Amino acid sequence: MTPWDQRIARIIVKPLAKTPITPNQLSFISLVIALIGAGLIATGDTTLANLGAGLFAFSRFLDHFDGELARIKSMTSKLGYLIDYYAGACSYSVLFLCMGIGFRNHQFGNLAILLGCIGCTASIVSLFANLRVDKQMHGEETVDAIGYPGFAGFELEDGIYLIAPVTWLGYLFPFFVAAGLGSLVYTAWTVSLTIRTRQS
Repeated sequence: MTPWDQRIARIIVKPLAKTPITPNQLSFISLVIALIGAGLIATGDTTLANLGAGLFAFSRFLDHFDGELARIKSMTSKLGYLIDYYAGACSYSVLFLCMGIGFRNHQFGNLAILLGCIGCTASIVSLFANLRVDKQMHGEETVDAIGYPGFAGFELEDGIYLIAPVTWLGYLFPFFVAAGLGSLVYTAWTVSLTIRTRQS
């Protein structure tokens, strides 16, 4: 089942089909917005973190636009596929680092930065594991991602949208801890999938 956010993105992005805007440009725009949002979270300032969380959630929704525009314009490519993958991994890895930095004055102190580094590392490992699985399942020149575990039109990665409301409600730190631990679980899943596909 096609995820709900991807369906919505497909509808919204249609007007861009007749413009010079390219899918890769949308990838870079979503990355820049994500980095700005993460940077605001790193300040540790409540108001800026609230804005940053909203921007980051928006960037992750915008991330679906490039792929949909590429399909509409028949511009799917290996380069676009890699840019999208690396932009996503960069967004998540920087977010973890910035959350850790933002909570450095929290009761956990430098342990928050350590958790941020763990989440960052997990994001990078997952990137290369996913690329390996795609290659094993679809071949060297694949332009299709393996996708995420999902149910009823929602994917595992959709949980990132919660960063906005939980931050606004004052629960970013529990979210940070849960996301950090969740990143380890997801990394274990991608690595195990890599092993299983290699053996099959």
